[in-house]
Amino acid sequence: MSAAAPEAERASATRTILVVDDDRAVADTFSRMLKLEGFQVSTALNAELGLELAEEVRPNAIILDLRMPIVNGLQFLRTIRQRPHLVDVPVAIVTGDYFLGEAMAADLKSLGAAVRFKPLWLEDLVALARALVSS
Repeated sequence: MSAAAPEAERASATRTILVVDDDRAVADTFSRMLKLEGFQVSTALNAELGLELAEEVRPNAIILDLRMPIVNGLQFLRTIRQRPHLVDVPVAIVTGDYFLGEAMAADLKSLGAAVRFKPLWLEDLVALARALVSS
């Protein structure tokens, strides 16, 4: 085993992203695109599973859909911000809802979430992921 192998393992371990989106096509597409760029990716199709995976995987960043049934992205974000080991995980809300109300936008900002709008092209998603894991 080369000396570079442990360093490569550490580098990839610091590039773990959790994608939480109830649209399987979006979650799968984001996952494939990020994996091609060398990220380790876990996906969840609802917020409840996303919270479980966040506890288990301890991601370096989370890409989160805003509009999901039962528990939405804002509720998910509030929950992880109350957990000491997840409070500082960078989060990007990705939504197709271009008209966020002032209260929603203020909540997202106060919880430290970046907001991006769908569709995200490959280069936008990769740039977002890189910015999240480096913050």
